[in-house]
Amino acid sequence: MKIQSEINIGLVGHVDHGKTTLTKALSGIWTDTHSEETKRGISIRLGYADITFRKCVQCPEPLCYTTALVCEHCGEDTEILRKVSFVDAPGHETLMATMLSGAAIMDGAVLVIAANEKCPQPQTKEHLMALDVIGVTDVIVVQNKIDIVSKERALESYQEIEEFVKGTCAEKAPIIPVSAQQGANIDILIDLIHKKFQIPDRKINKSALMYVARSFDINKPGSVPEDIVGGVIGGTLVQGTLKVGDEIEIKPGVEIKKEGRNQWISLHSQITGLIAGGEKVEEVGPGGLVGVGTNLDPALTKADSLSGSVAGEPETLPPVKHQLDMEVHLLDRVVGTKKERKVEPIKAKEPLMINAGTTTTIGVVTTAGNQASVTLKLPVCAESGQRVALSRRVGARWRLIGYGIIK
Repeated sequence: MKIQSEINIGLVGHVDHGKTTLTKALSGIWTDTHSEETKRGISIRLGYADITFRKCVQCPEPLCYTTALVCEHCGEDTEILRKVSFVDAPGHETLMATMLSGAAIMDGAVLVIAANEKCPQPQTKEHLMALDVIGVTDVIVVQNKIDIVSKERALESYQEIEEFVKGTCAEKAPIIPVSAQQGANIDILIDLIHKKFQIPDRKINKSALMYVARSFDINKPGSVPEDIVGGVIGGTLVQGTLKVGDEIEIKPGVEIKKEGRNQWISLHSQITGLIAGGEKVEEVGPGGLVGVGTNLDPALTKADSLSGSVAGEPETLPPVKHQLDMEVHLLDRVVGTKKERKVEPIKAKEPLMINAGTTTTIGVVTTAGNQASVTLKLPVCAESGQRVALSRRVGARWRLIGYGIIK
C-alpha cells in the first residue's frame, strides 16, 4: 500500500457553500479545527485531509466507489484505488490571501457552488479567477445543497453555473449535483475525481523543493524540557525527495538585527521525522501533503510563522528577493465585489498584495507599466519565470487584479 498521496486537490468557492462539509463527507475529517473557526463556523486557515479512494469489486459503477473500508451496499471489503490530499481553502472575502496561498499547491480543484444561492456569488467568481491566474486547469464543479432546494431551483442553478463558467478554466468541467450533508452522489464524485485528476509530471530527480503552507509547535503546554521536540513544517514537495536524517534549509528564514540593521538569515536543520498520509515514513516524494519534523526551536515554527517559506536541500533553493521585476498581466475587471469595475493600470507608489508560491507579502510599486518593479515588505524565495498573483486594495479589501511573471 502506497502511504503518500499522489495529488493535491483544492476545495474552493464562496463562504458557507459547503467546502468543509464536503471534505468531511469524503474523508470523515472536519478540517476546521482552529478555535476561532469552530466559533465562527468558517474556515480561516488552510485545512487539509488525506483521503483514500476505494472500490468494491462486487457492486456496479458508480455504487462501487467509496472511502469506507467495508462497502455500505453489500458488506464486502473494499480495495484501495489511490490516495489524494484535499486542501480546504477559506471562502470568506477577507481571507483571499490564504486561498491564493493554497492554490499554489493545488494540482486540480473542486469548485463548490451552493444551489440555494444565485450563481455566481462574489467569492465564487474570485476563486475561479484565482485558479485561472495561478494556472490550475483541471477543475470539477460541485453543485452542493441540492437536498434543500426544489427540483425547479436545482435545474435553474445548474443553468446559472453553465453560463457562469463559460470562457474560464472550468468551461468544459463536469458539474455534479451533490448533497455533502446527506452524502448523496459522493460515489459519483469519487469516480470522477479518480478518473479526471491525473498525476502531474513530477521532477523526482531534481533537488528537493518544498512549499511550506503551515508550521506548528506540537508540544503541549507544561511539557518538561527533556520531552520538548523540535518544530514541524507542513506543505507539499514539488520536486525531489526528502529522507529522515537529511539536512534542509528553510528560506527566507528569520529576520535578525546585525550590525545595526535588519537582515534575513535562512534556517538549517536535520529532518527528525516525516509524516505522509497520517503515518510515519522514512522518505517522501512529490505529491500530497507532508509533515516534516525538525530540530528547530518550536518558537520559530509556532502559529504558522514559517508558512510561505520554501524548504529543501541546502544551497539549491531559489534566491531570496527583496524586489520583484516582473511582466504584468492584468484582468479586464475586478471580481469579488457585488459591482464589478474595470482594472486600472498599476501606478507608481501604490501598494500591491503579492502571492508567490505559498508566500503572501505586500509590495510598493517603484516602476509602473507592463514591466513593473515592486519593493517588498517581506522577502520572497522565488525564481525567474514563476507566476505570482497580484491584488489591489479596493475599498476595505484586497481584490485580485492579475498576475506577474518574475524576470
